[in-house]
Amino acid sequence: MYEHLLNIISQKGELTEADHNLCTACFESVLLPKNRIVEQAGYIPRYLYFVVKGFMRIFHYNDGGDEVTTHINCPPGFLTSYFHFINQTKADEYVECITECKLLRITKPNLDRLTNESQAFKNFSIEVFQQSIAYNENRSKELATLTAERRYKKMIENYPAIIQHVPVQYIASFLGMKPESLSRIRKRMHS
Repeated sequence: MYEHLLNIISQKGELTEADHNLCTACFESVLLPKNRIVEQAGYIPRYLYFVVKGFMRIFHYNDGGDEVTTHINCPPGFLTSYFHFINQTKADEYVECITECKLLRITKPNLDRLTNESQAFKNFSIEVFQQSIAYNENRSKELATLTAERRYKKMIENYPAIIQHVPVQYIASFLGMKPESLSRIRKRMHS
């Protein structure tokens, strides 16, 4: 499982044997079942997850008690409540495995060790967090400016595997609509 992560990092720069050893020492490999909540709201996130295989989401409950999905990953990639993980503060959201997930996870102290002892991991870590910020800014803009149908079309163009693996209610919530609205959009598109 470590090879997935090491291959991605090595595309950005050369990795030494020490980097490889540090990676396997700092990341823990886990297989988690579907529907497992891995991080709870009200607690400091324990891990940053690298998703080798499977789908995860971040969600919270709104004032009306409804679940609001704010992020769905597409493997491979990283997922956690970033702000709270980095600042080691209590999160206001949950992280859940939607499907069975093969993950590499790392604690904040081990991430700090990795970035302090390896220039390659430090550079990669900075890039991952920059991409996360850019993704969130782009997502906010899309929610504010694109129609529901356009948001759905963009998602299936960019992340077609989501449709096969993620329940419709999570996709609808992520796209900022009710499941019934998404069903109508899908019917229109496929008729």
